[in-house]
Amino acid sequence: MGEHFRVTGGARLVGEVDVVGAKNSVLKLMAAALLAEGTTTITNCPEILDVPLMGDVLRGLGCEVEIVGDVATITTPAELNHRADFASMSKLRASVCVLGPLVARCRKAVVALPGGDAIGSRPLDMHQAGLRKLGATSGIEHGCVVAEAENLHGAQIWLDFPSVGATENILMAAVLAEGTTLIDNAAREPEIVDLCVMLQQMGAKIEGAGTSTLTVHGVSKLEPTEHRVIGDRIVGATWALAAVATRGDLHIKGVDPHHLDLVLEKLRAAGAEVTLTDEGFRVVQHGRPQAVDFVTLPYPGFATDNQPFAVVLATVCEGTSMITENVFEARFRFIEEMMRLGADARTDGHHAVVRGVEKLSSAPVWASDIRAGAGLVIAGLVAEGVTEVWDVFHIDRGYPRFVENMQRLGADVQRVSADPER
Repeated sequence: MGEHFRVTGGARLVGEVDVVGAKNSVLKLMAAALLAEGTTTITNCPEILDVPLMGDVLRGLGCEVEIVGDVATITTPAELNHRADFASMSKLRASVCVLGPLVARCRKAVVALPGGDAIGSRPLDMHQAGLRKLGATSGIEHGCVVAEAENLHGAQIWLDFPSVGATENILMAAVLAEGTTLIDNAAREPEIVDLCVMLQQMGAKIEGAGTSTLTVHGVSKLEPTEHRVIGDRIVGATWALAAVATRGDLHIKGVDPHHLDLVLEKLRAAGAEVTLTDEGFRVVQHGRPQAVDFVTLPYPGFATDNQPFAVVLATVCEGTSMITENVFEARFRFIEEMMRLGADARTDGHHAVVRGVEKLSSAPVWASDIRAGAGLVIAGLVAEGVTEVWDVFHIDRGYPRFVENMQRLGADVQRVSADPER
C-alpha cells in the first residue's frame, strides 16, 4: 500500500513557513521552453515529483534537461520530436501543455491523453477548438490528441469557460502564428500572467495578461531566457487555512498575498487576524473560528484547489457552512474521507453543507489527489487520536518537505514506510 503519514491530533501550527515556486506555473514554463531553440533556465522550481516527471516528457521530445535543486535547465534542439509518449504523459495531467508549443514549433503534435489526479474530467475540447481556429486540424486517435497545421494564423477565439489549460495551449501556439490572435474569456490566474511574462522575455508580443482578453501578435522566432517562478498561492492558502483550523499563528513567506485576496478575506470573516508583511503575510487565529461559506470559481474567485482546506476548516467552525463546487465534479469525494473522521457533512450535487463540530476523531483515510491529501493531514491535526493518511505520494507531487515543515511548525506528523504484513 506504500507509505503513509501518521498524524497525531492536537497541534497548533506556529512559526514561519516558506512557500516555493508554483506547481501550476513551473510545468507550463518548462513546456514553454520548447518554443525556442537553445538553453532556457527556470529558477525557484518547487522540489516536487511533477518537475522531474515533466523533465522526462521534455527529454522524450528531444530536449536535454538538468534539474539541480530549484533550478531547471532545458536545452531545446532545432528539431523536436513531435510525439509525447504515453509512458511519461500518463503520470501527470499538466503534461498536455506541450500540445501548443509542439504545434507552434513542429506544425504537428501527437500527445497522449494525460493522467494525474482523480478529481473529475478535464476535456480537451477547448484546446482543440482553439488550435483549429489557428488553422490546425485536431482530433483524438488511439488515446492521443493529434494535431497538424501547414501554417498557423491569427484568429479570434472565444473560450466557453476560462480554462487555464486551454488558455495556455492556445497562447503558446499563437505566439508563433502569423498575424494577431484575440483570446476572449481567457483565464486570469497569476500562473497565466507568469507564463505571459516568460514568453515576453523570450520575445513574444502579448497584451492583456491578467485580464479576460489576451491579444497576441505573432512573431517568427523566440529566444531562450531565464525566468523565476512565482510563489505558489495554493500552497500559501494551504498553510493559511491550516493556521486558522488549528488556531495557530503562521508567517507565510514567498508568495504575493494579493494572489490570495479572497482567501484572506474569508479567513478574516472566520475571525482570523491577517496582516501583510514585506515577505508575505501572517495569519493568527484566537479561539474557535466562525462558519464561512465558500464558492469555487475561476480566478479571481476561490480556487477549486483550495476547496478541501475550506471543507476541513468548516468541519471545526462554530456554525454551518455551505461549500459550493463549480469546477471539478469529483472533488467532493474528499468529503467521504472527512466523514470517516467524524465530520458532520452532507452533499447534494455540487453543494455541501458542513456543520462544525468541536473536534474530529482519528481514522485511517485515503488521499485521492494532492490537495485532498494535504487536507486530510490538516484534518488529522484537529482530530483526537492518531490518524493514518494513505496514498501520500499525491502530497509529494505538490508539497516539498511537507512532513518536515509540519514538524518544524509544531505538528506530530511522521512518514511511515509500508508494512509488508499490514
